[in-house]
Amino acid sequence: MSPRLDSIRIVLSRTTHPGNIGAAARAMKTMGLSRLHLVAPKHFPHIDATARASGAEDILESCRVSETLDEALEGASFRVAVTARHRDLSLEVYDSREAAQIALDEAQRGEVALVFGTEMSGLTTEEIGKCQIISTIPANPAYSSLNLASAVQIMAYELRMTLPIGKKSQGKLPELATFEEIEHFYQHLEETLVRIRFLDPNEPKRLMQRMRRLFARSRLEKTEVNILRGILRGLSEHHGNEIV
Repeated sequence: MSPRLDSIRIVLSRTTHPGNIGAAARAMKTMGLSRLHLVAPKHFPHIDATARASGAEDILESCRVSETLDEALEGASFRVAVTARHRDLSLEVYDSREAAQIALDEAQRGEVALVFGTEMSGLTTEEIGKCQIISTIPANPAYSSLNLASAVQIMAYELRMTLPIGKKSQGKLPELATFEEIEHFYQHLEETLVRIRFLDPNEPKRLMQRMRRLFARSRLEKTEVNILRGILRGLSEHHGNEIV
């Protein structure tokens, strides 16, 4: 097992068909992935999931089930939204091969999550907003609909093929901020912007969505988040001392 693959989790959000969960587990095991997280699955555990796992029942038995995506992303310092749908104000978009390389690079210094949406509609805009990049799987434009388990198989394969062979480690890299730390920063940022009257909570428009996009591109490290939150605290204190 590769240490880098050990740092990668597959997150399936709101899966409706239990057979897809089992097939995804099988796809993961064939490529050396073992960490499966399920967010509010419609049916699980289920006999169809076990049947489709076909030898990967251990992944189903050890998988983590959460009620929310936030819970499933706890501890993940880098998140990849796997989706075919493009949205306004979307994150940087990479094909599956490019995204696999980025994910493996980030796995050297923190936990990585590959997030897949429900079978019918994929990931929501809010779910994508919790990630840092988007990964798309090149397909026939006239028929780009891909089965959930097949999408997991392709991403798992690309991760496997991207593994370095016989290359020396780059050494210890700066530690990235975790999902929780980033979310607390966004909350702190929004509260501060409201406090200094830069953000009107009654007409927020897309300011915070744009701020998320901005910071998602920067791959914030733990130290950087601490610096930014220190600036926000100083800004709030300074504003509080001003006479308005």
